[in-house]
Amino acid sequence: MSAAGMDGTGTAETDGTSAAGVDGMGTAAAGAVRPRPDPGLFGPDSVTWQLHSDPMMWIAGIRALYLQALHPRAVRGVLQNSDVRQDTWGRLRRTAGFVGTTSYGTTEAAERAGARVRRIHRRLTATDPATGERYGVDEPALLLWVHCAEIDSYLHVVRRSGVPLTDAQADAYVAEHRESARLVGLDPTAAPASTEELAAYFARVRPELACGPEARDIDAFLSRPPVHRALVPAREALWRRVASLAYQALPPYAHELYGRPAPGPETVTRRLLTAGNLLRCVPDRVRWQLPPKHILRATARLGPGTRPDPYTLHRTAAILDGPGRAAR
Repeated sequence: MSAAGMDGTGTAETDGTSAAGVDGMGTAAAGAVRPRPDPGLFGPDSVTWQLHSDPMMWIAGIRALYLQALHPRAVRGVLQNSDVRQDTWGRLRRTAGFVGTTSYGTTEAAERAGARVRRIHRRLTATDPATGERYGVDEPALLLWVHCAEIDSYLHVVRRSGVPLTDAQADAYVAEHRESARLVGLDPTAAPASTEELAAYFARVRPELACGPEARDIDAFLSRPPVHRALVPAREALWRRVASLAYQALPPYAHELYGRPAPGPETVTRRLLTAGNLLRCVPDRVRWQLPPKHILRATARLGPGTRPDPYTLHRTAAILDGPGRAAR
């Protein structure tokens, strides 16, 4: 069965019976099996379903922003088309909403979110100030950079902060997100399908990276994003620590480009483990109550047995086939 339980025409597939489970007279067929709820693009048997429920995804998302800013053409597309400096929180919420919808929403909701992103990107352009070249922000090379920086950050931070993940499961996660690449307008076969291919991609793109003025802007506002005056103490006490940890989790070449040193790898790993342990002390039922409640809606749709838990991943060396297009 396909991910959405639908064929290419939008009608439900079945195993030889009619879609509605009716006989030729239009009455309910005896013993007809009710169609399964739509598991979405990934489904409960995917690595994505488990991994994206971890609270360290927030730190991973900030790491992704730091990394993405090091591609001059990509970061220009962001800064020349939106006031990120004044809408830091809005951008983070929109990114989290997109990831939540594509991870836990229905297939229709995920496809709708992808179509919206593609529609917006088609309208946007950026200009290289040095050459005057004008280019679309939906260039495949730029979309691929953003995609790879996100997937690498999610996998790196969650894994390094203590979620038990085998190499096979890490490869499965990267392969699953060819679906995410497709949603934003990429040819999915152009996206990495394993951690080895992901590492090879970063090795190829490394000479194109630089810390230009736009990256400096991103670094500055991620360190001290604008907030209401009453929230400044909280920003100084909490946010700066979170952003600092995300920066520390970057690869060494990123630290070199930004020109700001980071502690040694062992220290950073210890801090990520500590942060992960603290955040995971907050009960799931509390964390998942935060709007827009993607996970709660998904488990209500598919049943309580589908509640995600990253710590169940160590029980199997490979993800079993099951619902969800990406799981297959």
